[in-house]
Amino acid sequence: MISCPRIVIAGTHSGTGKTSMSLALTHALAKRGLRVQTFKVGPDFLDPTLLTAASGRDCLNLDAWMMGKEYVLGLFARKTADADIAVVEGVMGMFDGADPKSSHGSTAEMAQWLEAPVLLAVDASGMSRSIAAIVKGYAGLEAGVKVCGVLANRIGSDRHKKMLSEALESCSLPPLVGTVQKGAFPTLASRHLGLVKADLQNLSADTLGQFAAVMKKNADIDGIIKMAKDAPRIDAGEMATVESRGKRATVGIAFDSAFSFYYRDTLDAMENAGCELVRFSPIRDVALPHGLDALYFGGGYPEEHAQALSENRGMLEGVRSFASSGKPVYAECGGLMYLSGGVELQDGGKYPFAGIIPPWTKMNKKFRALGYADVLMERDTLVGNAGARLRGHRFHYSEFMENPVQAGWETAYSLTAKNSGQAEEEGYQRGKVLASYVHLHMASRPGSIESFISHCAGEL
Repeated sequence: MISCPRIVIAGTHSGTGKTSMSLALTHALAKRGLRVQTFKVGPDFLDPTLLTAASGRDCLNLDAWMMGKEYVLGLFARKTADADIAVVEGVMGMFDGADPKSSHGSTAEMAQWLEAPVLLAVDASGMSRSIAAIVKGYAGLEAGVKVCGVLANRIGSDRHKKMLSEALESCSLPPLVGTVQKGAFPTLASRHLGLVKADLQNLSADTLGQFAAVMKKNADIDGIIKMAKDAPRIDAGEMATVESRGKRATVGIAFDSAFSFYYRDTLDAMENAGCELVRFSPIRDVALPHGLDALYFGGGYPEEHAQALSENRGMLEGVRSFASSGKPVYAECGGLMYLSGGVELQDGGKYPFAGIIPPWTKMNKKFRALGYADVLMERDTLVGNAGARLRGHRFHYSEFMENPVQAGWETAYSLTAKNSGQAEEEGYQRGKVLASYVHLHMASRPGSIESFISHCAGEL
């Protein structure tokens, strides 16, 4: 059962400031002493770190296409059981998702599933009555999406605020519940994959306080809380999970400024199924932790730390020896790059890495792949046997300079890109090493979690 008060912050399009507004509202609520559970719609790995910092609780991804409704509602119910209020940050524009002909995978669909009221973030710079046309369109496009208020970003003055409020009121539209003047929010740092992950350098306690102060001054927070409390109680059903068991395996998980792209619920599911996760840093640590049964390298920014990773020869040798021992090694995206021969950066710099997969990778100026991927296991793998299906997401600028198959590796995945329907062979495997550019969402496929841990524990 979902009974927690909840609110969704959606944008008319990317760049409206919904991340800043979600961050500001979350921290303003937390400063009131409320236990705020945050969520991010879509496969984003960066915004959740900001919302985690703002609330003091782990932010979870909610992705309709990858996870499915049953899993989403079950996860939401479990994570909000002890929360006072939930803030859900949307993705892209409110109706943008996995299919241009429907709202599947969009913020709107998530709001429908959660029966949650929506605050619509609008970039109001240079407009007055036109805001009414925009809000009317978004509020009326699809049944079951309840836009209850408007957050106007980048306004020019108090007079501008009055004009926007009157425009909405004159058309009997949802009210203006918050405004932010141009430049009022601190600037969030960004790089080629989007906003940077939160740390003390770019999101200090003082910066968070500035975000909260702007929201407290310019938004009707009491009114927003009331809207959130109007969300009805709904049945969440049962979320399929792996049965909780005692410790079965110890897995080293690469975690530092080069590797941090992991779905929090997947890590939770691994721990619940008997996996002890031990973090290590391929940048700082000179050796792997003792007693590991497997290694897991997530995505991140290895190209941003290429020199430090390359110069840490003790760690590289330790990873090579571990892989040679026949123990499981699983890597996604940035992790795949780390297992490769090395990386060639856009400026021509070349840095050798582990060399477990001999071909090098190369950074490009444009995306090599972006979007959802449906994955069919063509062979038995660490994350599922032949015939198993998983879903994931790709977002990368790098690519192999040579096909690993030519170096004796086999492809284990039949991958179909959701946006193009294009099929390709992917998932590079040899022995107990599996590497791919796909960020799989394993937690919503319990069989995948069980398969991975069974391999780690030496049960398969």
